Amino acid sequence: MEGKMEVEENQDALWRREAEAIDLESYTYDLPDDRIAKYPMEVRDQSKLMVYHGGTISHLRFTDITSHLPADTLLVFNDTKVIPARAHFRKETGAVIELLLLHPELPTRVINDAMLVKHSCVWECMIGNKKRWKAGDTLSNVIPVNGQEVHLQVSYHDYEQNLVKLIWDADVTFLDLVKALGEIPLPPYLNRDTEEPDKETYQTVYAHHDGAVAAPTAGLHFTPRVFNALEQKGIRKSFLTLHVGAGTFQPIKVEKVTEHRMHSEQVVFTRELIQNLLQSVGHVVPVGTTSLRSLESLYWYGVKLFKKETTAFNIEKLYPYPWKEAELPSAVQSLQAIADYMDASELHEIVGETEIFIFPGYRFRLCRGIITNYHQPGSTLILLVAAFVGKDWKTIYSEALAKDYRFLSYGDSSLLWLIDEAS
Repeated sequence: MEGKMEVEENQDALWRREAEAIDLESYTYDLPDDRIAKYPMEVRDQSKLMVYHGGTISHLRFTDITSHLPADTLLVFNDTKVIPARAHFRKETGAVIELLLLHPELPTRVINDAMLVKHSCVWECMIGNKKRWKAGDTLSNVIPVNGQEVHLQVSYHDYEQNLVKLIWDADVTFLDLVKALGEIPLPPYLNRDTEEPDKETYQTVYAHHDGAVAAPTAGLHFTPRVFNALEQKGIRKSFLTLHVGAGTFQPIKVEKVTEHRMHSEQVVFTRELIQNLLQSVGHVVPVGTTSLRSLESLYWYGVKLFKKETTAFNIEKLYPYPWKEAELPSAVQSLQAIADYMDASELHEIVGETEIFIFPGYRFRLCRGIITNYHQPGSTLILLVAAFVGKDWKTIYSEALAKDYRFLSYGDSSLLWLIDEAS
């Protein structure tokens, strides 16, 4: 017994050394500014599409994607909707304070419910020009909302934690308020102001649940025409919700990547999704890294239920590491544990939090392919792609640069198949 424990401790130590030795410089590349797509394609589905499978690369248009997905594929989409989460307030001194809403804190942390709150709430925010907005100061504004003037007051709930309290005097929801007050927060690397067309183009055509501060951009390429083609082939689709946070744009600034702070994001899964996944194990393709992180988090939630650790859905950053395979349930067992728990508890949906960090060394549990755009050098998403396709990520990105692909949120697309599935 003592010898077994010693072996396990050595394995844990080996994993940690390998993870901490990940050299971020090996996951960067030169991305000229003129390769960043500052605006979307005029027609969404006319973006370029690179297909990678087993070391082979093909160059197509996004409308061709149907022919490269097997008929038994289950596509999983993130149906979050970007809210106008950036707002500006001018103090009497002339100083402009910028608030970027990150996550609701009071009276509820459940984002879907927070959109319907009336009269007052507390949100965690990023605060621009904070040095000009002191604790105890109140910002105010008068905003036309649904044909009436609404008086809004904004003050600190907790100065150190950047928790901001909003109080308004009309019987309108928080969502109505921010739609009148704020603007869509484009990614900082676009380096331009939000324009009127962005209200539509920075949303997927299937966006449904308000609450994100960034779009699940892999889905921006889908159109009714593409959905019709998928349906004709018999390819099924299902939806989950991950409300994308601003943390998706945070660069890695630490020497040891395992010490990078992953911001927690809220996820919502329905019982219908679980059933669809159970029927499609081995054939699941998420649309975007947010859908992939959600699905992999779902597996690990099933692990917690299977092992009777907890019923709370909260996946910590490094929870998936380093498990021994013999200790883990299969994908079907994990999903069935979730289904059984939901049925026993008469739950139609589960709301949880995940800060899962996927980097080289991670073994994927539910996802066999991914549709995704091209990501920033040295980012957590590059590490995710490298975990998915191995060292070939460099070939994929070099090819995209050589073939004039457009990069980042408004850029072109790719369909990548898991390296373990390559043949």
